[in-house]
Amino acid sequence: MDLRSEIRNGVLVVSVQDGRIDAARAIRFKDGMRELTAGVKGRIILDLAEVEFIDSSGLGAIVAAMKQLDPAQTLDLACLTPTVEKVFRLTRMDKVFAIHDSVDSALATSR
Repeated sequence: MDLRSEIRNGVLVVSVQDGRIDAARAIRFKDGMRELTAGVKGRIILDLAEVEFIDSSGLGAIVAAMKQLDPAQTLDLACLTPTVEKVFRLTRMDKVFAIHDSVDSALATSR
């Protein structure tokens, strides 16, 4: 699982560089998120622009990534493809996560 990160306007932006977050990739995703978010304070934006498919394991991995954050951290999602957005809507996870159309719109929103 290729995750890339950068600090933009004081916010950690993690971009998933893989077309799928599924059972075969979920553990690597969680481990990668744990490494990248350790010690970071404040907001984290997960850029899912490259992700075309997510299954229940992938959804669980994103929830697990959120739960492993400390209280001073929050996780927002950005750039969901239509298929991924549908999974979040159907499972009502769109009520759990702040979801933004783009990383720029996420950065413009204070939380």
